[in-house]
Amino acid sequence: MSVPPESVIPPPPSEPPMAGAPSAEERQWAMFAHLSALIGLIIPFGSIVGPLVIWLIKKDTMPFVNDQGKEALNFNITVAIAAIVGWILCFILIGFLVLAVVFVAWLVLAIIGTIKANEGTAYRYPFTLRLVS
Repeated sequence: MSVPPESVIPPPPSEPPMAGAPSAEERQWAMFAHLSALIGLIIPFGSIVGPLVIWLIKKDTMPFVNDQGKEALNFNITVAIAAIVGWILCFILIGFLVLAVVFVAWLVLAIIGTIKANEGTAYRYPFTLRLVS
C-alpha cells in the first residue's frame, strides 16, 4: 500500500476559538470604540463622544465592547484633562511641549488600542484615570 504524497493530505482542521474569546463582531465594535476617538481631530470633544456612543449602544450585549469601550472612554477623558492643563500651561510656554507630547501619545496609544482590540486582547492604556467603571 502506498502512502499518498503530502500535497494530497488535507490540512488539519483549524482549532475552534477559545471559550470566552471575543467574537469577530465584538472585536470589530471594540476596535471602533478605540478608533472613534480620532473623530476628535475633526469635532471638538469628539474623542470622548465617539467611544461614549459605542459603549452606550453595545455595553449590555457585548462584554468585550463594554470593557474596551470604558477603557477608550476613560483614556480620552484623561487626555482631555491633560490637554486642558497643557492649554493653561501655554502661558508659561511649557504648555506647548505638553500639548505636543499629549497629542503624539494620544495618537500612538489610540492606534495600539485599536490593533489590540482587533486581535481580541483587552488593552489597558497607561496613566489613565478610571473614572467610568
